[in-house]
Parts: sequence; C-alpha cells; structure tokens
Amino acid sequence: MRYWGNTKYKLKTQMSKLKTTTQNSKLNKYWREWKKTIILGVGIFILAFFLRFYNLTSLPIFGDEAIYIRWAQVMGAEPGLRFLPLSDGKQPLFMWVLMFLVRRFSDPLLIGRLTSVFYGMGTLLGIFLLTYNLFKNKKAALIASFIYAISPYSLFFDRMALVDCLLAMFGVWTLFLGVVTARTLKLDFAMLTGFALGGALLTKSPASFFAILLPTTWLLSSLPKGGRKRINHFVRLILLLLVTYLIAYGMYNILRLGESFHMLALRNQDYIYSINHAISSPFDPLIPFLRRSFEWFWLLGPSVLIVLVLTGIWINLKKFRKETLVLSLWTFLPIIVSAEFAKVFTARYITFVVPSFVILAATAFLGSKYRNIITVVFIFYILHALWIDNFILTDV
Repeated sequence: MRYWGNTKYKLKTQMSKLKTTTQNSKLNKYWREWKKTIILGVGIFILAFFLRFYNLTSLPIFGDEAIYIRWAQVMGAEPGLRFLPLSDGKQPLFMWVLMFLVRRFSDPLLIGRLTSVFYGMGTLLGIFLLTYNLFKNKKAALIASFIYAISPYSLFFDRMALVDCLLAMFGVWTLFLGVVTARTLKLDFAMLTGFALGGALLTKSPASFFAILLPTTWLLSSLPKGGRKRINHFVRLILLLLVTYLIAYGMYNILRLGESFHMLALRNQDYIYSINHAISSPFDPLIPFLRRSFEWFWLLGPSVLIVLVLTGIWINLKKFRKETLVLSLWTFLPIIVSAEFAKVFTARYITFVVPSFVILAATAFLGSKYRNIITVVFIFYILHALWIDNFILTDV
C-alpha cells in the first residue's frame, strides 16, 4: 500500500511539473510572438496619454463643457436630480460617471477633461483590437493605433469634457464585439455587444447608427455549406442580435425613470430634419455639409490621411472585401445621413466615425504594391499631425 501511495504521489508530482512546463512554454512562445508588438503598443499608449494629458486645461472652457460639468455637480449633490440632462434632451451617462469624480477634486474642468482622456485611451485600445481581429495583422493594428494617437482630430476632442469621446469609445467596442459575435456565434460576446451598445445609447442619440449598422457584421460570419446548416447559422445570428438589442435597449429604457424622458424625442427634432426633407431638398444641406466634413478631415485628419483612406479601400477591395465594406459603411454612411438630415453640423458630431476612418487608413499598408510611396505619405502625415498637435497643446 505504501508503495502504491508513493507511486501515486510521484505521478501527481510529475504531472504537475509537466503541466507547469507546458504553461511556461506557451507563455514563452506567446511572449516571443508578441514581444515587439506589446512594447510598441505600450509606447503608443504612453505617447497618446501624454499628448492628451499635457497642458490639459490650456484651452478655455467650451460652453457645453461648462453645462455638462455643472450638471454633474448638481446631480452629485442632489439625488433627486440624477436625470437632470433629460430636461434638455440629453442622455446622462457621461454626467453619471463624472458626478462621482467632480466633487472629489478641486478643479472640475481638469477632472472633466481627464475622464475624456481615459475614454480616448479606451478608443485607442478598441482600435488596436478591432484592426487585428479584422485583418490578423499586427503591423496594421499598431499603425491604426498610432494614427489615432497623434491625429489632431482625435487629440482635440479627447481633451474636452464632451460626450462625443465617450460615444466614439462605445462605437468602436460595439463594432469589435459585434464582429467577434458574428465570427464565433457565442452568447457571451453577444451580451457584451449589448452592454457596449447600451452604453452608447445612454450617451448620445447618434448611437442609433451603431444599432442600425450592427447587422453588417454578419458579412464577416463564415457561412457553412449546405442549405439546412446555413439556415441554422442565420437563425443563430438573428437570435444573438436579438439578445444584443434586448440588453442595449433594456439599458436605454432606464431613462424612462426620469420625468423628462419625452424630451429626448422633442430635442432631436430641433437638430434633424424629417424624412420628407430628403424628397423636397435632397442636396441642401447635403452638399455643403459633405464639403464641410471633408474640410474637417483635411485640416484635422490631417490632409494626407484622406489619401491613405482611399488607398486602403482601393487596395483591399479584393483581398479583404467584406472587412473593407463593413468599415466603409460604419465610416461614410453616418456622415452622409447626418449631412442630409442634420440642421446643425459641426466637427464633433462625427467624431464617432474617426476610429473606423483611421483603421481604413492603416489598411493601406496591407498591400505589397506602392509600399514605398505609402511610407512617404505616412511620414508626411506624422510630421503634419505633430506640427498641428504642437499648436493644440501650446497655442491653440
């Protein structure tokens, strides 16, 4: 009995050592594969945070920043006014987060903008994960992250206490988790997608674009062969999408607890035209607003980023046709619809498309042709972006 006991103990010890050795070998293999990517990614993350945090309060406070911060102060002091933004037709999630922080710091503007900085960092991480998930290319994921990190467009708005940076973060995570759900058909990812979409709906009304565009991720799902298998596949996609919508709109309906919930629909009418506008005046203000959005991306993109986007679309229409189509829809459809129906159109109203925009730009490096020319264009982008960033940080 003692012999068998000792033998059993030795076998357990050997199995434990073997298991530990296997885990260590996997970790070593993973580290060898991702070492350079992790180091560069951390460097980009630190650069992005520095650019967004440096001299954070140098820009004079913007009117909407003052409103949101003041709302957060009032909501934190008076529990009965937790739905105060609804009185002006605004979703309150940004203020809900800020109200727990603003009373703990002496400078409300600093902490308000600092929360936006962290939302921008969340967007940066989402861009990396989405790019790698779509194209399985570490270089493209790093380049997309770097483009976003130094882009004056993202830098300017990530340094302001506005809801738009939070909306952009939820947007890129909704798309990323939606893509993972379509490819894996797993319930847990569908639920996570619902939480991301729900957060967006609690942030700002343009989150409706995410809900409308979410089924486009089905293009990235691998269809099985055989009629019955395909039907079952589509049924699973539909059921998972329903789970996502149930969670997202369940979260959104929390706002019905507020007395002014009806103001959301009323205030939306102050900002958008009715559907009939597309029939009566289809090109006004569509053309002027599209021209204006081009100018914003040209000035704050800046400039040659548009060239990289167009090059990326052209290069990848064959090899990554579905991925390029999904990113293009998430980028350009909201801009076109907003330009057609918006009564007021400013640069921050389309910041939520910047993540997919920079990913399209990064895909220009996936092709083997014209690599030298693309590299020269990219270097010009870096120099131009950093030049504008210097003014944003020191002399806006």
